[in-house]
Amino acid sequence: MTEPLSPAPATPEPEHVKLDIQDILRILPHRHPFLLIDRVIDLTRKERIVAIKNVTINEPFFQGHFPGLPIMPGVLIVEAIAQAGGALLLTEIPDREQKLRVFTGIERAKFRKPVTPGDQLRVEVDVLAWRTTAVRMQGNVFVDGKLACEAIVTCQLVSRPA
Repeated sequence: MTEPLSPAPATPEPEHVKLDIQDILRILPHRHPFLLIDRVIDLTRKERIVAIKNVTINEPFFQGHFPGLPIMPGVLIVEAIAQAGGALLLTEIPDREQKLRVFTGIERAKFRKPVTPGDQLRVEVDVLAWRTTAVRMQGNVFVDGKLACEAIVTCQLVSRPA
């Protein structure tokens, strides 16, 4: 007679972190008017981050892009992807005050839907490749559950000038 198999030990769930604006300001070097994420609603270390950006008519870029038809510039939507990814990357760096995360590439950027005042961006970033000093990420930005933008971004960690 064989003994019944005992259940496999439970695999611990990955830790999911949330960050408010004060946490984000401690992690990222960006400040108004160039800080493009307001809150992190889910962060799984070295794997994934989901951030929120509330888009308002008070954004300075709407004055010129475009008068009478305010549309958030696509490059700033991609920047929001990079900032969310930067928040994910920089949480792993103990001396982040001495470091900057800089773009090294943008691939396959596609803009599917215009972003306008009143929209809320849900910025979802998944890590494709992770090294201590560099990261490659797939970003998808949703508005009301619809894909507005997608891009693959790569960035590198560099030392800040002294």
